[in-house]
Amino acid sequence: MTRNAPVDDPGDARLRVGPPKEYAAGLPAVTSSLRHAGEQMGARRGLLTLLRVNQKEGFDCPGCAWPEPEHRHAAEFCENGAKAVAEEATVRRVTPDFFAEHTLEDLLPASDYWLGQQGRLTHPMYRPAGEDRYRPISWDEAFAVIARELAALDHPGQAAFYTSGRASNEAAFLYQLFVRMLGTNNLPDCSNMCHESSGSALTETIGIGKGSVTLEDLHDADLILVVGQNPGTNHPRMLSSLETAKRRGARIIAVNPLPEAGLLRFKNPQRPSGVLGGGTRLADRFLQIRLGGDQALFQAFNRMLLEAEDEAPGTVLDTPFIDRYTHGFQEFAEHARKASWDEILTATGLPEEEIRAAFEEVRGAEKIVVCWAMGLTQHRHSVPTIRDVVNFLLLRGNIGRPGAGLCPVRGHSNVQGDRTMGIYEKPDDAFLDALGAEFAFTPPRRHGHDAVESIRAMRDGDVRVFVALGGNFVAAAPDTDLTERALRNCRLTVQISTKLNRSHVIAGEQALILPCLGRTEADLRPAGPQQVTVEDSMGMVHLSRGRLAPASGQLLSEPAIVSRMARAALGEAGSHVPWEEFERDYDSIRDRIARVIPGFQDFNHRVRRPGGFALPHPPRDERRFTTATGLANFTANPLERPHVPPGRLLLQTLRSHDQYNTTVYGLDDRYRGIHQGRRVLFVHPDDLADRGLADGDLVDIVSEYDDGVERRAPAFRVVPYPTPRDCCAAYFPETNVLVPLDSTAAISNTPTSKSIVVRLEPVPAGPPAGT
Repeated sequence: MTRNAPVDDPGDARLRVGPPKEYAAGLPAVTSSLRHAGEQMGARRGLLTLLRVNQKEGFDCPGCAWPEPEHRHAAEFCENGAKAVAEEATVRRVTPDFFAEHTLEDLLPASDYWLGQQGRLTHPMYRPAGEDRYRPISWDEAFAVIARELAALDHPGQAAFYTSGRASNEAAFLYQLFVRMLGTNNLPDCSNMCHESSGSALTETIGIGKGSVTLEDLHDADLILVVGQNPGTNHPRMLSSLETAKRRGARIIAVNPLPEAGLLRFKNPQRPSGVLGGGTRLADRFLQIRLGGDQALFQAFNRMLLEAEDEAPGTVLDTPFIDRYTHGFQEFAEHARKASWDEILTATGLPEEEIRAAFEEVRGAEKIVVCWAMGLTQHRHSVPTIRDVVNFLLLRGNIGRPGAGLCPVRGHSNVQGDRTMGIYEKPDDAFLDALGAEFAFTPPRRHGHDAVESIRAMRDGDVRVFVALGGNFVAAAPDTDLTERALRNCRLTVQISTKLNRSHVIAGEQALILPCLGRTEADLRPAGPQQVTVEDSMGMVHLSRGRLAPASGQLLSEPAIVSRMARAALGEAGSHVPWEEFERDYDSIRDRIARVIPGFQDFNHRVRRPGGFALPHPPRDERRFTTATGLANFTANPLERPHVPPGRLLLQTLRSHDQYNTTVYGLDDRYRGIHQGRRVLFVHPDDLADRGLADGDLVDIVSEYDDGVERRAPAFRVVPYPTPRDCCAAYFPETNVLVPLDSTAAISNTPTSKSIVVRLEPVPAGPPAGT
């Protein structure tokens, strides 16, 4: 059945395409930041709020997890950070009147952008079974609904508890405590869909699933490889760090399927030369690699390093480091020397001379940092790829050395902290032992469901209650149609949110929306104004203090919501836990964290130091590797790459510049030349010509997978773009429908959103897409 979108949802009716930009930031970033702030918050309120972002006495940006420098600018935010703050601190409101005017049927065709633009949620809302409309509910009644439905389950494993990376450490710790006291480890989180491959590979090879560098290491590197990452859009403050490294003499190699403006040239808005001048050229070399070819590139580097050592013994590899700190070198080296140049060139799509020229940069550098993001983590062979990145750095002792190391660039602002706090479906025994001892209960030992497994369980009726602490699960998950059916199959879905999104519209038989405070807002409790903490992508923990008046007097903080939910659901079984005290004073939560989680000793005192404190990282701090062998592990990994049948393309999903994760701030992607629309498909001009397509033609994108299910994303405008041959790109969440649920990375189970085999079917001429 075709439904009409809300009349003020523009869709893609005004889509236009221009040339891509050749630089990032500069004056356009400043004007865009101020425009978004003014539209959402008002000019004066917006400016005052932005000046508190990422300051030592301010609040942590609700966007990305890039760390703050020791010496901070007055404006310590980027364009995307300004948009994230503006979205949260908006003066627009979604009151009960909104839900009185709109049924779920009315809202179903609305875009995520339109839903988000309606404003902040103000009251808890309930959709009873058999009704198509949310209605107001008191907080006590809402928690009673949750308690009733959890009590009606056959066993606790029929509930799943999702977490977004925006949850604070305090909320995440209480959440996992509640879930485990309930009796399950079903704690899927956004890491499952993004950086799980990094954690899997790093835990196996170096003993900890986190990167090994600090911000100062990045600044002091001789060579930085930025691989499978677009910092200009996804982590714009990283560009300032790369600029600092360049000014200190670093060389930068960008490895990516698309040329990204931020790695070509950066106009730093903090410098007059960045606003008015030509800015800084960041990437000294750009390797335009085929999708999924990164493992082959690092295997080429590893083979050449071994061959260079053979030619000049004792001058290339760090043999003392290898002998003292690593395991498995001989087996690795024997395998690496057999890497086939024919396979490497096919997989990477790069000329051999380009790879060898890049290798000379590698050979000439003593201190190397490798940065990566989802371009490496969302393929079938992502874990072996990251293992080969580790091999590459181990060969020259570039882990545990200042100015060198591993830098997986995490996405959301506290996604790493949530995992540190225990948001994990496969907890280790040491953590469970400490948690159980502290709170006098026996935590469940059976591993729970990750995100993909939770969708399967909801689809099959094995999970009947789904609770989300933040996020937009429907938009973040793969296989959109299946995910929506799975959520609708639940008896109850609960969304703890600041703003309206798609996951509120795709509801279970019963559904609750529980509105919470945002990072920007003052959290006033009986013990006084409260502060929460976050962990950035490099393991620094610091305070976040909101100052704005809450969007509604009905809002509760995330720790308060979790505490009250636990009291209602656990009843007498949880009465020995001081949930009321946790809600009243977050210092009491941090005292418990300090006793359970290593590295958080004297938490309340240390986090109040300006800038917070660094968590211990044994490989970085001591060159100590807590792996099964007690050493850093070299691994021998068969070379893998995606295979594309003739006439097909390999699709990667990506973000636009007006987007962070699933939150769409606007309909422009300024750096790629896209304006007022999102349903575009970037394709190499020769691949378009081979299919008889021209710029502006409409196509349906159809993914091909061996389960026989047709997955179709209709009516995308093709845009000629400098992608590698046989590769293409389009925005998520619009193309998540094409990602099969069962197409996941080996070991990590992360959806393969960067390597989807698709065919293009022309759409007959008719009305423009979105009308």
